[in-house]
This record gives sequence, C-alpha cells and structure tokens, in this order.
Amino acid sequence: MARKTKAEAAATREALLDAAEEVFYEKGVARTSLEQIARHAGMTRGAVYWHFKNKADLFTALLERVRMPFQELVEEINDPTLTDSPLEAIRLTCHKALARLEQPHYRRIHSIVLHRCEFFSDINPLEMQDQLARECDEELREHFQLAHEHNLLKPGLSPEIAARLLQSTLGGLVHDWHRNPESFSISKDGRELIDALFDLMRR
Repeated sequence: MARKTKAEAAATREALLDAAEEVFYEKGVARTSLEQIARHAGMTRGAVYWHFKNKADLFTALLERVRMPFQELVEEINDPTLTDSPLEAIRLTCHKALARLEQPHYRRIHSIVLHRCEFFSDINPLEMQDQLARECDEELREHFQLAHEHNLLKPGLSPEIAARLLQSTLGGLVHDWHRNPESFSISKDGRELIDALFDLMRR
C-alpha cells in the first residue's frame, strides 16, 4: 500500500476529529468507543490509533480545535489603538469570542465539554474546564492590570475582582445558552450583557 502524503494524513486526522465531534455530541464521551468513531468516519480502528494514542488523546485534540487564546483574539481584531485601550481590548475580545461560540464546531465541542463529558479513564472534564478557565483568568488579569495602570477602572475595583466578575458573567452566560441555545443569541444578547458590565466597571 502506498504511503500517505502529509496532506492525506492531515485530512484523515481531521475527518476522524469531525467524526469524534459528531459521535461525542450524540452519545456522550464515555459511551463512545474508538471503533464507533472509526466506523462513523468510514475508517478502521487502526486509522484512529495511527493518529491518536487513545480516546483521551483524541478528545484533547478536539479541544485544541476550539481553544481561543485571549491574545490571539485581540490580534484578530487588528486595531493598533487597542494597545493603549486595554479595557476596550477586553470588551471587543469578549464580543469576538461570543460570536465564535455560535459557529457549529465551537458550539458542539463546548457543549460536549460542559454537558456530554463524563469522568472516564484519563478524561476528567472538571480538570479540563478548570485548566481552560485558569488560562483565560491569567490573561484577563494581565489586561485588567493594564487597565488599572491606565486609570480606566472604577475607583475601588481591583484588576483581580474585575477579572472574576467578567469570568463569572461569561461562565453563567455560556452555561445558560448551552442549556437552550435557541432561547437567545449568545452573540447579540451576550454583547449587550458584556457592555452593561463594562459600563459598571469603567471609570
């Protein structure tokens, strides 16, 4: 059998991740086997093991698809004035992140992590959620610290409390939306909620 090119191998890997996303979303992570994922992708289980060590490795790769590092979102806004406006950078970055959550891949994978991922073998959904939250919290604190140094925060509001307020607001908003995504637009209604919060935090 001819050896696959890098492009073909990459396409196979992406097809397996697509299949995993669909089956995890339908059945939950613990009740899904690698064989089911392989069949859904029209491949053999050997193809799965060629690209992933186990289900936890595959699941971690799936999460990487929807990671939204804060600084990368800031750079995507591509507005040089935001360098001197850290509070505005945070606000607009939240807008971008909420809009991205409405895209199918992001919506399904976040729903899997929040509601369809049970404790299983090497997979601990709470640890994964905590890790994502910690990464976001660290970056938010840095930007709120810059906002504090620019004298942009409301008097008495520390960068740490500002970051926790925003994290709690975003966390509650995302959980509420995933329970019933058709009940409101997380992009439109979420922007209004975030803007209201920033009005309260801004000097």
